[in-house]
Amino acid sequence: MIILGLETSCDETSAAVVVDGRRVLSNVIHSQLVHRRFGGVVPELAGREHIRRIVPIMNEALGAAGKTLADIDGFAATFGPGLVGALLVGLSFAKALAYSTGRPFYAVNHLEGHIAANLLAHEELGEEFLTLLVSGGHTMLVGVNGFGNYTVMGRSLDDASGEAFDKVAKILGLGYPGGAAIDDLAKTGNPAYIRFPRALPDPARIDFSFSGLKTAVALYVKNHPPEEIQHHLADIAASFQEAAVDALCDKTVIALRRTGLSVLALSGGVAANSRLRAKLQAACDHLGVRLVYPPSELCTDNAAMIAAAGAIHLLRGEQSPFDINAIPYQKLI
Repeated sequence: MIILGLETSCDETSAAVVVDGRRVLSNVIHSQLVHRRFGGVVPELAGREHIRRIVPIMNEALGAAGKTLADIDGFAATFGPGLVGALLVGLSFAKALAYSTGRPFYAVNHLEGHIAANLLAHEELGEEFLTLLVSGGHTMLVGVNGFGNYTVMGRSLDDASGEAFDKVAKILGLGYPGGAAIDDLAKTGNPAYIRFPRALPDPARIDFSFSGLKTAVALYVKNHPPEEIQHHLADIAASFQEAAVDALCDKTVIALRRTGLSVLALSGGVAANSRLRAKLQAACDHLGVRLVYPPSELCTDNAAMIAAAGAIHLLRGEQSPFDINAIPYQKLI
């Protein structure tokens, strides 16, 4: 089954062609640079940019895959969570394509799409594994017992980890988006320069919190001379990153021990962070757990993961009604 997927939940306009939910023929991603001047995503601008880009991005994805709309067996698009105006662009377009061609359509939960990203990268991935989903909007530990059967073991009680990275990058003057900038800068810094707080240290709890860490960085910058901050910018970035990664790793280890699962799948935009990958790999090696994660282009928001998730449901004979609406605060379960 050849699926055309569309992703417009935030500030990436993406279209992809995927075969049977496993093989990517094309995955075109347009990141909206218009938001950089504002230090964050402006919802109205995101929606307008999706409207301008969705058709040429789809045509580019079809061309790269060597396919036409006549070759497509089904359509998939994100319906939530995300920015409602942005979601409506891709969702409405996918519905129109499905209706006009008489092909089936499935509305995909964006979070389930991130879980499906590892199915594209690791065909041998089994039915049971733990997923650490870390993105700009979500931080979750999810037990997977077959695709579509999930147990949320922990989540962020406030800011998501990716949101904290972006906000701290803005505080440090590194621009937007900030995750990659902090990761690069931290490689030359001392992660022990400042001992920033690790929230919720109680091992009985698996939830996360990053708002206090973000505030701690903001107060540190406020209370020190600008020239000192500039001189130790890499050290501050490395110290923040170490605190964030420690929190993610500590709770993940607790979840792995509690479940006894032998595979950890990392997904979401923060999954591209080199320090997180390294520390999780060391922890998994110690526990005898296999760590998997997608390539960087499948970590950030992309349509290939949406097409993969949609394909699994469509292959089961499941379809979405044409009156399904965008749900900005849609949960995984």
